[in-house]
Amino acid sequence: MSVRRIRASLLTFALAAAAALGAAGPAAANESAAAGGYVALGDSYSSGVGAGNYLSDSGDCRRSANAYPYLWQAANSPASFDFVACSGATTSSVASGQLGALDASTTLVSVTAGGNDVGFAAVMQDCVLGSEATCIDSVDNAVSQMNGSLPGSLDTLYDGIRARAPQARVVVLGYPRFYQLSGRCVAGLTEAERSAINNASDILNDVIAKRSADAGFTFSSVVDEFTGHELCSGDAWLHSVTVPVHNSYHPKAAGQSGGYLPAFRSAV
Repeated sequence: MSVRRIRASLLTFALAAAAALGAAGPAAANESAAAGGYVALGDSYSSGVGAGNYLSDSGDCRRSANAYPYLWQAANSPASFDFVACSGATTSSVASGQLGALDASTTLVSVTAGGNDVGFAAVMQDCVLGSEATCIDSVDNAVSQMNGSLPGSLDTLYDGIRARAPQARVVVLGYPRFYQLSGRCVAGLTEAERSAINNASDILNDVIAKRSADAGFTFSSVVDEFTGHELCSGDAWLHSVTVPVHNSYHPKAAGQSGGYLPAFRSAV
């Protein structure tokens, strides 16, 4: 595995917890969500970086017609659809630049955020280009941020979402775990590096799950959906280091339709 630089906007993985909001059953919840307005917030994992077929007006946000928000709205025809997720977004940039799409008529919101806050693009650059020790130190630093500053940043974002869309069902999605350990990769990162990255994904998503639950939102994992489709599995739904470099460590179209879409649909 070789690369000169990684400028990918985001990465990470997933662990999970789920808590259905309200008393309505799955069918009633889907009908209610489709009846109102749906707003898709978040970072590159929601905009669809890596999935191709980018919308012409999305620019560097790289919003894809293969991304799970676009696929869900095409199948369910909500009353309105605002797709504002953007590559490179952090919790603060989602809060400052995307929440204007929300209002009292919004009945469904999806969001991925948190990976960029802890610098996982830089982590993966360190792991691909540096030594094993450099990689693990970088992962450890990201984990420190997950346990330190990230919970407060997530709380601020979630408070902003609830304030602007008080009646909405909010689904917070996690990130896929990157690697199948003891898999088919014969080059690239060491097994210790892959294990450290996977462990960090569990911690990241556990933090996101807890903060979303405290906000009264539903957290939906993508771990089960991506199991068997991680890097080194032989049937990866994630890009490894690739050209264009912004696709690196992002879901392919199959990861959006086979991973994120079912996880979102099950939580709506």
